[in-house]
Amino acid sequence: MTDPSPTDAAPHSTAPPPITPAPRSRARMLELVFPKDTNYLGTAFGGWVLSLMDKAASVAAVRHGGGNVVTARMDGVDFRLPIRVGDAVALDAQVVRVGRSSMTVRVDVYRETMTTGEQALATTGTFVFVAVDEAGKPCPVPPLPEGQETPSAQPDHQARP
Repeated sequence: MTDPSPTDAAPHSTAPPPITPAPRSRARMLELVFPKDTNYLGTAFGGWVLSLMDKAASVAAVRHGGGNVVTARMDGVDFRLPIRVGDAVALDAQVVRVGRSSMTVRVDVYRETMTTGEQALATTGTFVFVAVDEAGKPCPVPPLPEGQETPSAQPDHQARP
Protein backbone atom coordinates (compact mmCIF):
# COMPACT_ATOMS: atom_id res chain seq x y z
CA MET A 1 0.00 0.00 0.00
CA THR A 2 1.35 3.41 -0.86
CA ASP A 3 0.99 6.66 0.99
CA PRO A 4 -1.55 8.99 -0.53
CA SER A 5 -0.07 11.82 -2.49
CA PRO A 6 -0.55 15.39 -1.22
CA THR A 7 -3.29 15.85 -3.80
CA ASP A 8 -5.15 12.79 -2.45
CA ALA A 9 -5.13 14.08 1.14
CA ALA A 10 -8.20 15.73 2.58
CA PRO A 11 -8.18 19.46 1.83
CA HIS A 12 -7.36 21.76 4.74
CA SER A 13 -10.08 24.20 5.59
CA THR A 14 -9.02 27.82 5.33
CA ALA A 15 -12.33 29.12 6.69
CA PRO A 16 -11.98 31.12 9.88
CA PRO A 17 -13.37 29.57 13.05
CA PRO A 18 -16.94 30.54 13.90
CA ILE A 19 -17.31 33.78 15.82
CA THR A 20 -18.91 33.51 19.24
CA PRO A 21 -20.44 36.74 20.53
CA ALA A 22 -19.31 37.98 23.95
CA PRO A 23 -21.88 38.05 26.75
CA ARG A 24 -23.68 41.34 26.25
CA SER A 25 -24.28 42.21 29.91
CA ARG A 26 -21.11 40.86 31.50
CA ALA A 27 -17.37 41.61 31.59
CA ARG A 28 -14.42 39.84 33.15
CA MET A 29 -10.91 41.15 33.76
CA LEU A 30 -7.70 39.92 35.34
CA GLU A 31 -4.95 42.17 36.74
CA LEU A 32 -1.76 41.49 38.66
CA VAL A 33 -0.93 43.39 41.85
CA PHE A 34 2.46 45.11 41.72
CA PRO A 35 4.20 47.08 44.49
CA LYS A 36 3.12 50.39 42.86
CA ASP A 37 -0.53 49.34 43.43
CA THR A 38 -0.16 48.85 47.18
CA ASN A 39 0.08 50.78 50.43
CA TYR A 40 2.82 50.54 53.05
CA LEU A 41 1.26 47.31 54.37
CA GLY A 42 1.72 45.63 50.98
CA THR A 43 -2.02 45.44 50.30
CA ALA A 44 -3.79 46.88 47.26
CA PHE A 45 -4.87 50.52 47.51
CA GLY A 46 -8.65 50.72 47.81
CA GLY A 47 -8.73 53.44 45.15
CA TRP A 48 -6.83 51.23 42.72
CA VAL A 49 -9.31 48.39 43.27
CA LEU A 50 -12.22 50.84 42.81
CA SER A 51 -10.77 52.02 39.49
CA LEU A 52 -10.55 48.41 38.27
CA MET A 53 -14.13 47.83 39.39
CA ASP A 54 -15.32 50.97 37.58
CA LYS A 55 -13.50 49.86 34.41
CA ALA A 56 -14.99 46.35 34.45
CA ALA A 57 -18.46 47.71 35.24
CA SER A 58 -18.28 50.23 32.40
CA VAL A 59 -17.37 47.48 29.92
CA ALA A 60 -20.43 45.47 31.01
CA ALA A 61 -22.62 48.58 30.73
CA VAL A 62 -21.29 49.50 27.27
CA ARG A 63 -21.80 45.94 26.07
CA HIS A 64 -25.37 45.89 27.35
CA GLY A 65 -26.33 49.41 26.28
CA GLY A 66 -24.52 49.34 22.96
CA GLY A 67 -23.11 52.86 23.31
CA ASN A 68 -21.45 55.40 25.54
CA VAL A 69 -22.00 55.35 29.29
CA VAL A 70 -20.98 57.48 32.26
CA THR A 71 -20.59 56.45 35.88
CA ALA A 72 -23.41 57.97 37.92
CA ARG A 73 -22.86 56.34 41.31
CA MET A 74 -20.93 53.75 43.30
CA ASP A 75 -22.95 52.03 46.01
CA GLY A 76 -22.11 49.70 48.84
CA VAL A 77 -18.51 48.76 48.15
CA ASP A 78 -17.39 46.18 50.71
CA PHE A 79 -13.72 45.34 51.16
CA ARG A 80 -13.71 41.86 52.72
CA LEU A 81 -10.19 40.50 52.28
CA PRO A 82 -6.82 42.15 51.63
CA ILE A 83 -5.23 41.68 48.22
CA ARG A 84 -1.43 41.49 48.35
CA VAL A 85 1.52 42.05 46.04
CA GLY A 86 1.82 39.06 43.71
CA ASP A 87 -1.87 38.19 43.85
CA ALA A 88 -4.09 38.43 40.80
CA VAL A 89 -7.30 40.43 40.90
CA ALA A 90 -10.10 38.70 39.00
CA LEU A 91 -13.15 40.89 38.37
CA ASP A 92 -16.61 39.81 37.27
CA ALA A 93 -19.05 42.61 36.35
CA GLN A 94 -22.66 41.94 35.41
CA VAL A 95 -25.62 44.21 34.64
CA VAL A 96 -28.26 43.18 37.18
CA ARG A 97 -30.91 45.88 36.73
CA VAL A 98 -31.94 48.26 33.95
CA GLY A 99 -33.99 51.46 34.02
CA ARG A 100 -34.91 53.71 31.10
CA SER A 101 -31.35 54.97 30.59
CA SER A 102 -29.57 53.59 33.65
CA MET A 103 -27.93 50.26 34.36
CA THR A 104 -26.95 48.82 37.74
CA VAL A 105 -23.83 46.69 37.56
CA ARG A 106 -22.65 44.35 40.31
CA VAL A 107 -18.90 43.80 40.47
CA ASP A 108 -17.31 40.91 42.36
CA VAL A 109 -13.56 41.03 42.93
CA TYR A 110 -11.69 37.82 43.67
CA ARG A 111 -8.20 37.57 45.12
CA GLU A 112 -6.35 34.80 43.31
CA THR A 113 -3.20 33.14 44.54
CA MET A 114 -1.24 32.80 41.32
CA THR A 115 0.66 29.62 42.25
CA THR A 116 -2.40 27.60 43.27
CA GLY A 117 -5.25 29.28 41.37
CA GLU A 118 -7.22 29.50 44.62
CA GLN A 119 -9.73 32.37 44.58
CA ALA A 120 -11.56 34.11 47.42
CA LEU A 121 -14.16 36.87 47.20
CA ALA A 122 -12.30 40.01 48.31
CA THR A 123 -14.52 42.96 47.35
CA THR A 124 -18.04 43.55 46.06
CA GLY A 125 -19.74 46.67 44.87
CA THR A 126 -22.59 48.11 42.85
CA PHE A 127 -22.18 50.79 40.19
CA VAL A 128 -24.84 52.76 38.35
CA PHE A 129 -24.21 53.93 34.78
CA VAL A 130 -26.26 56.14 32.50
CA ALA A 131 -26.24 55.62 28.73
CA VAL A 132 -25.61 58.87 26.86
CA ASP A 133 -25.86 59.90 23.22
CA GLU A 134 -23.31 61.93 21.24
CA ALA A 135 -24.58 65.14 22.85
CA GLY A 136 -24.12 63.69 26.36
CA LYS A 137 -27.87 63.40 26.98
CA PRO A 138 -29.36 60.26 28.59
CA CYS A 139 -30.68 57.75 26.07
CA PRO A 140 -32.69 54.53 26.43
CA VAL A 141 -31.11 51.12 26.93
CA PRO A 142 -32.55 47.69 26.14
CA PRO A 143 -34.11 45.64 28.95
CA LEU A 144 -32.36 42.63 30.38
CA PRO A 145 -33.47 39.27 29.00
CA GLU A 146 -36.43 37.72 30.80
CA GLY A 147 -35.42 36.34 34.19
CA GLN A 148 -31.97 37.96 34.23
CA GLU A 149 -32.95 41.02 36.27
CA THR A 150 -31.87 40.44 39.88
CA PRO A 151 -32.12 43.50 42.13
CA SER A 152 -30.02 41.93 44.90
CA ALA A 153 -27.71 39.68 42.92
CA GLN A 154 -25.30 37.65 44.99
CA PRO A 155 -21.85 36.63 43.82
CA ASP A 156 -21.96 33.81 41.28
CA HIS A 157 -19.15 31.60 42.61
CA GLN A 158 -19.56 29.06 39.80
CA ALA A 159 -19.00 31.73 37.12
CA ARG A 160 -15.86 33.24 38.62
CA PRO A 161 -13.32 34.70 36.23
